[in-house]
Amino acid sequence: MSIKVGWRPTRRQLLFGGLAVVVAAGAVTAWALQPHPEPRQREYLDATACLLTDQQGISSSQAAPVWSAMSAAGTAHLVRVQYLAVNGEQTAGNASTYLTSLADGRCGVVIAVGAAQVAAVSDIARTSPAVRFATVGGGTAAANVQLLATGEQAGDLVAALAG
Repeated sequence: MSIKVGWRPTRRQLLFGGLAVVVAAGAVTAWALQPHPEPRQREYLDATACLLTDQQGISSSQAAPVWSAMSAAGTAHLVRVQYLAVNGEQTAGNASTYLTSLADGRCGVVIAVGAAQVAAVSDIARTSPAVRFATVGGGTAAANVQLLATGEQAGDLVAALAG
């Protein structure tokens, strides 16, 4: 009985093995050099539209259509939208504190929905003439205060920020 001590590949096996190594190296190189797709993140404009609501937030019957219009316009025109709900007493004095924080922030337009929030706009608008305000369902018009009848008009204001 004879025992084979060493295995020697044939010329054909060497040829196919070398070819496999070359193909694998080419595939890895092609994969590494292919252009990678751009990230799919949205690049928003440097503009923000803010909504001030009562304690129910965007779920209230008054705020829901306004928020819906703002969100749709924000997505379409790459404008950031955010909302802030007034907690505690629903008075113009309490709402003024929240409204001031939005006016002093980066909001290009501040939209108020709700009786207390709308009432707070007239005082804050006088002290913040550089900020655009809008009220839904009431209020007093001024140089920087626009009265809106519907939520769809809020979407138009958001779109105007993009232009």
